[in-house]
Amino acid sequence: MRTFSNLHRSEFVNELSTEQYDLLVIGGGITGCGIALDAALRGLKVALVEKNDFASGTSSRSTKLIHGGLRYLKQMEFKLVHDVGSERAIVHKNARHVVIPEKMLLPIIKDGSLGKGATSLGLMVYDILAGVKSGERRVMLDRHATAKAEPLLTTDNLEGGGLYFEYRTDDSRLVIELAKSAYANGATLLNYTELTGFSHDSNGKINAAKVTDKHTGNSYEIKTKLIVNACGPWVDLLRKEDNSLKGKRLQLTKGVHIVLPYAKLPIQQAAYFDVPDGRMIFAIPRNNITYVGTTDTVYNQEIDNPRCSLADAQYLLNAVNTAFKGVSLTVDDIESTWAGLRPLIHEDGKSPSELSRKDEIMVSPSGLVSIAGGKLTGYRLMAEKIVDLAEKTLGKKHIACQTKNYRLSGGEFESKQDFEKSLSLLSMKGATHGITPELVKEWFYRYGKNTDKIIDNVAALKANIFDADALYVQAEIKYAVENEMVQQLSDFLIRRTGKIFFDKPAAEKHIDNLNTALQIKLSLTDDAASKSLQRVQEEFKQVTEFN
Repeated sequence: MRTFSNLHRSEFVNELSTEQYDLLVIGGGITGCGIALDAALRGLKVALVEKNDFASGTSSRSTKLIHGGLRYLKQMEFKLVHDVGSERAIVHKNARHVVIPEKMLLPIIKDGSLGKGATSLGLMVYDILAGVKSGERRVMLDRHATAKAEPLLTTDNLEGGGLYFEYRTDDSRLVIELAKSAYANGATLLNYTELTGFSHDSNGKINAAKVTDKHTGNSYEIKTKLIVNACGPWVDLLRKEDNSLKGKRLQLTKGVHIVLPYAKLPIQQAAYFDVPDGRMIFAIPRNNITYVGTTDTVYNQEIDNPRCSLADAQYLLNAVNTAFKGVSLTVDDIESTWAGLRPLIHEDGKSPSELSRKDEIMVSPSGLVSIAGGKLTGYRLMAEKIVDLAEKTLGKKHIACQTKNYRLSGGEFESKQDFEKSLSLLSMKGATHGITPELVKEWFYRYGKNTDKIIDNVAALKANIFDADALYVQAEIKYAVENEMVQQLSDFLIRRTGKIFFDKPAAEKHIDNLNTALQIKLSLTDDAASKSLQRVQEEFKQVTEFN
């Protein structure tokens, strides 16, 4: 049976070049993959192409939270808070393995952005708008209880705090689970396929996309009745190609995160805290690291490769050094960084932090549908609006959106109890092959029920691989190649596992063996394998050096 793998790339290309589609999505981030799944579930014949890897843009460079946008209350965007706040529980229910409830501490400081009364009221309104269930509603703390919740907080100007719930995620994992689910429901999706132009009918309407396969260099057309431009920061480039870049335009803003060794910032509690310029920043512990972000600055430079500057890093370090006592971090303490671009809609006279995060749909005279703005959390609602529009445009009978209750690949759990039982059973299965419960749990929170296939890979490979660490990473990359469209080593180390950010020592230790395994599995030439290794080494540099 064909799987979602570049091992079958020629078959995907053949389909894309010969079939007629109802809908072609350009862009393989959270919005594009969400649209592909929604459209496939409603019976549309849908295809998606991405010029690099899935989630290689903004969708792998967020704060990695499915959050309700507490700060948007200050901008009086109540509907936005309601919509994305309500979506958190839905996304958690449908992908429990990669969307996990996380308590967040909001310290209240003297002369901060919110006082005690405003914080209490704001969190209460937030709970109401977001429909937060009783066990996860806000709890207000006095000064002593706040300091106890996070002993590292500077207490000189501390007045109290609030505890509320957000949901931690792995953004790129969520995207790949969406892509796999869309594929399982009949969509054709392919990475490393770049749009180069459009073809039009006699009425000037787009009826095909010209694309180039970056793997082979071959070009072909994809025939389609409708094209959706879900390219995030690249949306306006496609609108320019369509000669429809008029009226509303994007304003890109850059958000940077830094990764620190947990020993250097050993916070007990994820926190969302004030910084001197009036903004607020997250500090989130995760395994052996703590990551901090984000910045929010206007970005007018090269889109394909945003980087963390020394000024960005210093801004975040200054914030941490001010908020937490006994901490004196420098740039030398930073293990890695990532920088993402927010594709927001330009509004005259507004600063980056004031720009609305609401999504916007633009339809050109040629029929190109573009969507921009929005948040990671609201991807499902954005997709629903686009597919509703597609049905209407194509004259299709309206079928209600089905994604609200659709469990994503790996997340097919009916309840919390089912989730915990599955982890227990997989741990027992792993133990029969010498795999520790800790490693099974790590895989489980990455792949969910699909962890079963990785354990099977361990069983199949262990007769020929005697080093346990090498065995486990090769079992994992085997799964990713066969089921998750991995084409290059950076796909695996960055967007399938996040190891380049959250477990860099392990990534560096196994980089050569992993590249060899990838070469064998994909039958790559020595030159292609060398380029794959070179690319991931370059990306290692980019996350550890400042521009």
